[in-house]
Amino acid sequence: MNIHQTHIQRCFQLAEIGLGQVAPNPLVGCVIVYGGKIISEGFHQKYGENHAERNAILHVKDENLLKKSTLYVNLEPCSHFGKTPPCADFIIEKGMPKVVISNLDSNPEVAGKGIERLRNAGTEVITGILENEGRFLNRRFFTFIEEKRPYIILKWAESLDGFIYNETERWITNEAMRNLVHKWRSEESAIMVGTNTVLTDNPQLNVRAYFGKNPLRITIDENRKLPKDLHFFDNSQPAKIYETTDLSEILSDLYLQNIQSIIVEGGAKLLQSFIEKNLWDEARILTGNKQLSSGLKAPKIQGKEICSTEIEGDKMRMIIR
Repeated sequence: MNIHQTHIQRCFQLAEIGLGQVAPNPLVGCVIVYGGKIISEGFHQKYGENHAERNAILHVKDENLLKKSTLYVNLEPCSHFGKTPPCADFIIEKGMPKVVISNLDSNPEVAGKGIERLRNAGTEVITGILENEGRFLNRRFFTFIEEKRPYIILKWAESLDGFIYNETERWITNEAMRNLVHKWRSEESAIMVGTNTVLTDNPQLNVRAYFGKNPLRITIDENRKLPKDLHFFDNSQPAKIYETTDLSEILSDLYLQNIQSIIVEGGAKLLQSFIEKNLWDEARILTGNKQLSSGLKAPKIQGKEICSTEIEGDKMRMIIR
């Protein structure tokens, strides 16, 4: 790994800290290097607050060093006024001579304009460092911008013999794995379950076993049969009900509401609907260390496995489409 890759990798690490807090903005980290050493770091911490570049620049104690420093950032600096001023202008204002970037921003409001502005001001710009890794880090953002829909994560737990539900077993996986699921919920904009799951399990769909922001709760109630005394309606967090089973229509509406990502947790019918319509990006399959022998069979999915891990005897596989 060369020096540019090393510093961009650090940008990735910083950027990921903002997961669950910055959507629908991208995850961005930034480091400033002077004389071969990192003199400042920053990341986008919360939607509406300073971007990573501004945070890193403001943390430099001796501003004169900026004119001899290199700024590393995993996404092209913005060039437009949004919740905050353009980062490209701030970098130019400070006289920074060199910027190294992983990914170009495909948001039409940026889309190369930040790089163009920097180069027109005489700044040396290098792009494409660990580009594939950067796109994976910001897979939610790029899907949202380029496909105009939320990034979709399917998640379910299944037994060793492939069942997702059994009336006699409340939990398939262990407590550590269930706590991990709550962490995942905190990282996404919304969580979605089917009508039968809401009726049968009365789930809270929150992050009570972790910390962070509760996601928007989503379900489908085509026939308006859900009773109002369920957790779904307790007003403890935002909730949305759709009276249509048209997933494309639902996703289009959520896109217009700036919902960048959804974790779909069941039931089997809803999960299979996403799979059959090829409306998914990632699947996280948890396998508990037990046999159920009967019940509702788990969905079937095909894709590329990119991760497999074991937590206290249970297994988790991550598959991408």
